[in-house]
Amino acid sequence: MSDRYAAYERLKIDFVEDRILHIVMDTPGKLNAADADMHRELTDIWRTIDADPDVSVALLRGAGDAFSAGGDLDMIEKITEDFEYRANVWKEARDLVYNIINCSKPVVSAIQGPAVGAGLVCGLLADISVVGRTARVIDGHTRLGVAAGDHAAICWPLLCGMAKAKYYLLLCDTVTGEEAERIGLVSMCVDDDKVHETAIGVAKRLRACAPYAVRWTKYSLNNWYRSAGPAFDASLALEMMGFAGPEAREGRAALVEKRRPDFDPKCVL
Repeated sequence: MSDRYAAYERLKIDFVEDRILHIVMDTPGKLNAADADMHRELTDIWRTIDADPDVSVALLRGAGDAFSAGGDLDMIEKITEDFEYRANVWKEARDLVYNIINCSKPVVSAIQGPAVGAGLVCGLLADISVVGRTARVIDGHTRLGVAAGDHAAICWPLLCGMAKAKYYLLLCDTVTGEEAERIGLVSMCVDDDKVHETAIGVAKRLRACAPYAVRWTKYSLNNWYRSAGPAFDASLALEMMGFAGPEAREGRAALVEKRRPDFDPKCVL
């Protein structure tokens, strides 16, 4: 393994096959929730892959039976309380989205179990997403009390249409793997025990393709995402503004106390 990956700790990295880089999100006991360290590593890894001449394809999955749980509650608390920390998370969240979009190498995601938070960003922005039938895709921003920032505005309307995007992003309903495939949110749905095997098979096929042709096709198609950059930038800024307000504090408290949030219905907008 190249020294370029030595600094990554939350991400377990190896070559599952020749020229296929295997990236495993691993937060033991927390369903691979993205704490501050993993969030930073998920931001940086795509630039590292882009610069690695030994990588043709990247394959992303979660350790065990989960893809990724939501953001770490301690991290969320710090975002709500510390302006400089919040500004840094805004930059990381922005770079995470653009880095995976701009990574020249094709990315395959293997999604099992819960898929939430920063892991979900990478899972849905992957070039080909393979999801298990009982996987649970959740964008929980409004339930937390903040706008649906992260990746939502840049890809959900394009992938599954505005009507479905609004339904799931406003209400935070769970999207099963089968439903995600039906509405076009993911590339394909397979039996849960076939997710990793299928994803590796897709990665092998990509590895055998003409590399320039694949990378230039990805670059061209991702201009659809780049054209949605202003909408994404606005959504992410509004999410960060929400973290400074009372709704995010109530949303976090509700998660900690395992109850439904009690948001004030009055709004000046």
